[in-house]
Amino acid sequence: MADWLNIAEIVRVNAQKYRGQIALSDERRRFTFAQVDERISRLARGLMKLGLKKGDRVAILLENCIEICEAYFAAARAGFVAVPVSFRYTPADTEYVINHSDARALIVHDEFVPLTEDIRPRLKKIGKTGFICVRSSPDSAIPKGYREYEAFLLAQKPADPGVKILPKDIWIQLYTSGTTGRPKGVLRTHESYTAFYLINGVDFGFSEHDVVLNVMPLYHVNATFFSFSVTYVGGRIHIFPARNFQAVGLLDAIDRHKITFVSLIPTHYNLILALPEEVKRQYDVSSINKLLCSSAPARSETKKGVLQFFPGAQLFEGYGSTEAGIVTTLKPYEQLTKLGSIGKESCGTDTIKVLDAKRRPVKPGEIGELFSRGPMMFSGYYKAPDLTKKQFEGEYFSAGDMARQDDDGYYYLVDRKHNMIITGGEHVFPSEVEEVLCCHPGVFEAAVVGLPHVKWGEEVTAVVICKDGVCLDENAIVVHCRDRLASFKTPKKVIFVSNDEMPRTPTGKILHRVLRERFGKSG
Repeated sequence: MADWLNIAEIVRVNAQKYRGQIALSDERRRFTFAQVDERISRLARGLMKLGLKKGDRVAILLENCIEICEAYFAAARAGFVAVPVSFRYTPADTEYVINHSDARALIVHDEFVPLTEDIRPRLKKIGKTGFICVRSSPDSAIPKGYREYEAFLLAQKPADPGVKILPKDIWIQLYTSGTTGRPKGVLRTHESYTAFYLINGVDFGFSEHDVVLNVMPLYHVNATFFSFSVTYVGGRIHIFPARNFQAVGLLDAIDRHKITFVSLIPTHYNLILALPEEVKRQYDVSSINKLLCSSAPARSETKKGVLQFFPGAQLFEGYGSTEAGIVTTLKPYEQLTKLGSIGKESCGTDTIKVLDAKRRPVKPGEIGELFSRGPMMFSGYYKAPDLTKKQFEGEYFSAGDMARQDDDGYYYLVDRKHNMIITGGEHVFPSEVEEVLCCHPGVFEAAVVGLPHVKWGEEVTAVVICKDGVCLDENAIVVHCRDRLASFKTPKKVIFVSNDEMPRTPTGKILHRVLRERFGKSG
C-alpha cells in the first residue's frame, strides 16, 4: 500500500535503477545504492533479533556520519521509530530524551560512550543487549557491553525483513531544540516526509545528478528534509562534520566533491563571506547550482554577498518548523525584489492564516500570529495531547511566530511571540532592533532581549558580537540605533560577547531565553 510513501522502499527501488551510483559518502567511504539497501536490511533485521518490533523506538546518538543515515533508513524498513538525540545535549537532557521517547535500543558513537555509561543505569527500557557502538575511526576500541556496529550488520542476512509499512506510521520522533523549554517529541509520519520530498523536488528541481553536502546536524528536521530529498530521486549525500563548522572546510568539500546543493544558516554564510578574498579564490564553487538559507532570517547584505560569491547558484529561503515542515518559500527571482520576506506558501502548503490574539484574521500589513496547514504537518507531540491541541486553531498549526502579509501576498516574519518585549507599555519586536544593529559596519551579529526593569517593566538590551578586529563601546551602538529607531526601541543597555559565548540551537538560532536567564540575573 503506497510503498512510494516509505523512504526505505525508495532506497530499494533506487538500488535497482541506480545500482552502481553513490548514495552516501564521507571523507573515508562511498556506498552505492545497492550497498546501502543491503546494509539497512541487515541493520533492520539485527534490531528485530534484539526483540524490537514495529513501532518500537531506536535512539540514535551519532555525529553526522553515514551510519546515522542508515539508522533512519533501517527504521523505515522495519517500522521502527527513529529518535535522533542531539550530541550537544547535556547528560540530563540526553537521559530525558531517551527515557521520554521509550527507546528500546541505542546506537551511539564511541566518543559518547562515557556519557551513556554515566546515565546507563537510569535508562529505563534499553536492555543489556540494546547498545550498539559506531567506531569514530577504524582502530577505535569498543567498550564492554556494546555491540560493534559493522560486526552487528555482518552477522545478519541482507534480506528485506518484510514488515508492512503504512503511510501514516510514525517514522521519526524529533525533539525540538528547546527555545522555550524542555525538548518536545515531534511525531512525523512516512507520509509527511515523503510529501515534502515530492514537493521539494518540484520547488528545487532535484535529480539523480545532484550531490548534496549535508552540513546541518542530522538529528535536526532541516537535514532530514533537505538531505534525504536527493536520496528520493537517486542523488548523493556527502556528509560534512557538524560538530564545528569550518568555512574553509566547506569550500574545500564543495570544490573536491563537486557539490550542487547545500543548506546553510545565515551565520554559516556570513562566516564564508568574512573569509579573506585570497582564501575564497583558492576554491572552485561553480558546481553549486542551488542554495538554501533557512532556520533564521538572513540580512539583505548577506543575500547579496552570497549571490555574488556563488554566481551560478539559485538562492532559496525557507520558513518552517519541526512540526509544520516548510511553510513558505522565497524563490530565487524574488530574493532582491522582496528583501526581508519569507515568501509565499510553499508548493503543497494548503493555506496560511495570520490571526490576532482573539484568533481573528488581521488585515494585510497588520501583525498577527502565523498559522498554517498542509501535507507536511506533524502528527502531534509524543505523550502530550493537550499541548498538541493548544498549538492548533482547528486544522491550523502555529509555531508561535508573529508575521504580517503585504498587499502582494508575501509574508514577513516579525519575531517569536514569546520574544516580544513590553517596555513602558510599548511592544518591541527584537528582530526589528536586531536588523538595525546588524547594519552597523562593526557588528557581526546581535540579539535583543528584554531584561527586568523596575520602572519600565522590561529594558531593551542588545547583546552584540563585534566583527574580528573591531572594538565598539556601548555609546557607539546606542547612537547608531537612536538615529534609526523610536526612542523606546533603542537599546538602553549593550552587552558585548564573543561568537562562542552566544547561546544557540543546533541550527544556529540564538537562544533569547538563555540570554534573558543569563543576564537577567545580574540586572
